[in-house]
This record gives sequence, C-alpha cells and structure tokens, in this order.
Amino acid sequence: MENLLLQVFNGLVNGAFFALLSLGLAVIFGMLRVVNFMHGALYMLGAFATYLLGTSAGVSFWWALVLAPLAVAAVGIVLERLFLRRLYDVDPLYNLLLTFGLTLVLQDTMRLRFGIQGVPYSAPSLLKGAIVWGNLLFPTYRLFVLGFSVLICLLTWWVIEWTRVGMIVRAATENPGLTRALGIDVDRWVPPVFAFGVALAALAGVLAAPMRNVSPLMGADLIVTTFAIVVIGGLGSILGSVVTGFLVGVIVALGAVYYPPVSNTLVFVLMAIILLLRPAGLFGSLE
Repeated sequence: MENLLLQVFNGLVNGAFFALLSLGLAVIFGMLRVVNFMHGALYMLGAFATYLLGTSAGVSFWWALVLAPLAVAAVGIVLERLFLRRLYDVDPLYNLLLTFGLTLVLQDTMRLRFGIQGVPYSAPSLLKGAIVWGNLLFPTYRLFVLGFSVLICLLTWWVIEWTRVGMIVRAATENPGLTRALGIDVDRWVPPVFAFGVALAALAGVLAAPMRNVSPLMGADLIVTTFAIVVIGGLGSILGSVVTGFLVGVIVALGAVYYPPVSNTLVFVLMAIILLLRPAGLFGSLE
C-alpha cells in the first residue's frame, strides 16, 4: 500500500508538468486554432532561462519563477508576430509544419551552445530535504511542484471562467465573427493569449529544471504525450487538459512500476479508447 501511495504521488508530480503544458496548448488552440508543436521547445527554453538567470545574473530560483516565463513569453510573441500570424487563414497543417521547423531551430541553437548532455540546476536550499509521513518520504521540492502547479491551474481556470478577460477569450474562441461584431478587436487579443500559453510551458520548464537535467531535447519526449493529453481531455478544454494531465501522470507512473513494457504506450491506448467512446474527448464538444 505504501509503495502504491508513493507511485501515485510521483505520478501526480509528473502529471503537474503535463497539466501545465497541456493547459498552455489548450489555451493557444482554443483562441488561435493553432497546433503549437514548438510547445516542448518553449518548455526547454524556460528551463534554460532559469539556468542562465542563475549562473549569469545570480537570479534566485524564486525570481526565475517570474522572470523566465516572462522572457520566454516575449520570445513567443516575437515568433507569433513574425511567423505564425501569416498562416492563420490557411490550412492548420501549415502551422503544424512551421512550429515543427521552429522547434528544430530552437533545439539546435541550444545544442550548439550547451551540447547534447545539457547542464545541471540545483533546487533552492529552502526546498531541499524531505517530509516524513509514516514510513514514506516525500521530497520537499516535489511537494512544492505539485502544490504550485495546482495553484496555477486553478488561477488560470478562474481567470478564464470568471473574469472579463476570460469572457472575451471564451467569446473569441467560440464565435470570433460575432465577437468582432460586438466591437471587440479579436486580433488584439491574439498576442497576449499566445504569450500566456507560452508562459505556462516555460513555467513548467522552470519547475522541471531542478528535477531533470536541463538539456536541448528535454521537451522532445513530452510534446507527443502532451498532444495526446489535450486530445483525451478535449481540444481547447481547460478543465479537460488539467484533469487529464494529472490522470495520465498517475497512469504512466503506475504502469512503469507494475508493467514497464507498456508504460510508454498507455497514454495512447487510453486516447484510442476515449476517442472510440467520446470522439470529442472527455470534456470536449463536437458542436
């Protein structure tokens, strides 16, 4: 039983990264209808921004939680203004190919500077150690990652569902033509929404830096799983992305312990089953 609880905890921690990444993807797809394949690369940039702020400018991890997502969001706005905005009115496949190409450029740029092995980054001293509960040890930093990720997901949901900004974003997502007819400049909201989705990916990278080796390819393995999570939860669904992110994290963790040969394919088996039963995903709608 204790081993099961520990694996569920580890799964929830891994699910926290999935939740933040898929949440950012859902926000971007909901507003822009863009399948952003460079989301994993932006996650990687968030981790590298944390490392560079710490080594080059002496910025602490706590400030990096704010500054790194803002810096990567600024990069995202530049990329959106220079490249993505030119393809909004064409087949979405072109945006997919463009973001895939930008992913390769970002990865190779960081690989030229830091090499394929990457660099280490230590957790802040305040979050080192572990909390003992019975016979179980829960690393303090992992507890922080889980709690902080849940808080960010709840704040995002609250902003989308209960604020004027969220109302405009939801209206522009569901019916951009009618929203424009009501006098709202939808195009003006595209850069900040894209930047917010990018910032969520970068924030996941900041949180991942002390747990995983900061390397140019650290986001390559996550992006395919993140896309599967967004599909399972329902394209553009905020709630679906968060719930499914944590669910998949737990399923993968349990699979890795109890039947390792299928742990990497469980998410895709789950996606196939869900799409057969609910083509729009768990929280999506075909309307």
